[in-house]
Amino acid sequence: MRRLITCVGECLIDFMPLREGQHSLGYGVDFRMYAGGSIFNVAVALARLEQPTAFACKVADDYFGQYLRTYMQREQIDTRFLVEASGTHTTLAFVAEQDGHPTFSFYGEGAAEALLMANEIPEALYIETRILHFGSISLLRGSTPQAVLHILEKLRGKALLSFDPNLRPNLVQDERAYRELLRRAFSLADIVKCSDADLEWIYPGLGNEEALAELLRQGPALAVITQGGQGAIAARIDGPVVRVPVFPVEIADTVGAGDSFCAGLLARLSELGIDERGRLESLTPEQLSQVLRFASGVSALNCIRPGANAPRRAEVEAFFA
Repeated sequence: MRRLITCVGECLIDFMPLREGQHSLGYGVDFRMYAGGSIFNVAVALARLEQPTAFACKVADDYFGQYLRTYMQREQIDTRFLVEASGTHTTLAFVAEQDGHPTFSFYGEGAAEALLMANEIPEALYIETRILHFGSISLLRGSTPQAVLHILEKLRGKALLSFDPNLRPNLVQDERAYRELLRRAFSLADIVKCSDADLEWIYPGLGNEEALAELLRQGPALAVITQGGQGAIAARIDGPVVRVPVFPVEIADTVGAGDSFCAGLLARLSELGIDERGRLESLTPEQLSQVLRFASGVSALNCIRPGANAPRRAEVEAFFA
């Protein structure tokens, strides 16, 4: 019964600035609407990599929520674990670029995805999920963080648990409480993927390899750090640090790059039959390097076009051919 890679977290609407030559007005900035959210992006990328993928979230019944549900169905994502929230709204995020990196402004107070309750989660999620991915801003607001922790505790030891904090420090309202939640999530997760920017906030002053070792001490069996143009590093408990470079591509922007990396990581682990902690702990350095290289390729293909737009399986196969 356990066949699904389930992503639990936020789905929202990203408004991206139009590129030069696309503006319809003679002043200001025009924006185009995209389905988004870090965890949602991972689900889309997994589905495009032809993995059986489900998404769990509370979704508003407004125009944007209906659009997101339809988008998931079009991408062949299993929507049985969605919980409809009538009379609520969907978070909107405006994306801009500053110093070469995407910056986000969120408008989502009281939005549906922050209101998930543990007792609303379908039992089928616990029965059918073999890999669960979670994290990002879904752990910041409302009842959803506790609902996610409830899922993790029920699935621990039964499914592989993957965590990407994908931090947005400007949204953190109670830093002490949030750091405690991160500590709990690290202790429950089997896989933790962080960007080097995440680690500057989580472990200020530590180098990336020191931070990698610290992450592993928190409990995961595998820790991965993405370093932008410097590639990625990863290690298992008691294993060597494995490094892979980035692929040289012409970058349109980096929105969704980390999400596509996560999807590539999980898809390749799944294809190797690594969907439980014991198998993850026995991953060889050569296998880990292969997994990271695949994830980096998926991420690179995301970056050659604007916005979070993960590649499909055929594109990835052609890229590695």
